[in-house]
Amino acid sequence: DRRLLQPAQVCDILKGVILVICYFMMHYVDYSMMYHLIRGQSVIKLYIIYNMLEVADRLISSFGQDILDALYWTATEPKERKRAHIGVIPHFFMAKVYVFLHAILIMVQATTLNVAFNSHNKSLLTIMMSNNFVEIKGSVFKKFEKNNLFQMSNSDIKERFTNYVLLLIVCLRNMEQFSWNPDHLWVLFPDVCMVVASEIAVDIVKHAFITKFNDITADVYSEYRASLAFDLVSSRQKNAYTDYSDSVSRRMGFIPLPLAVLLIRVVTSSIKVQGVLAYVCVVLFYCGLISLKVLNSIVLLGKSCQYVKEAKMEDKLFNPVLTATPGKPAGKQQSTFKSTQGFSTDENGSTSVTNQPVHQKENTPSFLVTSNSDQFLTTPDGEEKDISQDTSELKHRSAKKDLLEIDRFTICGNRID
Repeated sequence: DRRLLQPAQVCDILKGVILVICYFMMHYVDYSMMYHLIRGQSVIKLYIIYNMLEVADRLISSFGQDILDALYWTATEPKERKRAHIGVIPHFFMAKVYVFLHAILIMVQATTLNVAFNSHNKSLLTIMMSNNFVEIKGSVFKKFEKNNLFQMSNSDIKERFTNYVLLLIVCLRNMEQFSWNPDHLWVLFPDVCMVVASEIAVDIVKHAFITKFNDITADVYSEYRASLAFDLVSSRQKNAYTDYSDSVSRRMGFIPLPLAVLLIRVVTSSIKVQGVLAYVCVVLFYCGLISLKVLNSIVLLGKSCQYVKEAKMEDKLFNPVLTATPGKPAGKQQSTFKSTQGFSTDENGSTSVTNQPVHQKENTPSFLVTSNSDQFLTTPDGEEKDISQDTSELKHRSAKKDLLEIDRFTICGNRID
């Protein structure tokens, strides 16, 4: 109550400031010079560079998520806590440098792909597409459990979405060079279809053989979908850490800030806005994007509630677990949050997500939403007891690691009270 802004609002402001600063910093990066520098390299050298860029993108994404988490927690840390960090300004500077470097890395990826599209013999594009089939060799013959396959599925979702954005950037740059001639778009269309089709075909073959060799049924993907839906629904909270889709994006290893900086930079440099009518069109387009985001959020939330009900996971949203246990320091409880999760039950017994959780008093113990890791999405075990046993027996059972506990990144509390 003593704060002027809620933690989620502080995080949104930090994101916006980083986005604006990095956008202006990207003006000092010459895309044309980078394009001609990459175009002058040999085919084999570009193939090696493209593979190195993919590895570097995954490594820097993991490191960058920790930087952003540290910034968000430092900026929204309770005032009564003892400060044990370097401060908000150094963390903000580190986050700004990370987003800028990651945006440049993605720009080099897009430029390499653009050079492959514009090469005369298409040999570079063919070699780059063959890299997807090398991915099958490195994955199919390995031992995979359900949790490992869940991580791979999330990574594939993130990779496919990133490829779509890179293809959009390539098309924008090419259309700008040809003065937005629609005939050139049909020249690019076969190559774009080949890239997308090869990516989808490789993912289908890879997952098909992984599930076959590891005796994993196809029903496991419904569990993955329910787990992601549970993350989205359980994040509908008044004191949420950031946007409610942030928990889903970080589980997939997706950081939108660098990609957004690059996309805005490319769009503003490719499309010239002149005249009053052009500015009116830009405002209307922005309002349309906001409306699309709101509509997309409503549809995603509705489908997520449907998947949670189908998976019979509603009880996990209602049953709180007391985290204030004796013998543990209070510092371990800094990430606890309310247990109502924004769900309410009406007279007919149906669930809704319209109500917000009620604030607790400071002297009441904190609650944490249970994921029931010993009950949900665990590998079948012949010696596992029935879920309806007494709670006293459940306390003595060793908790199994479930899909809700799988995360590629270290989440600093994941919520801020």
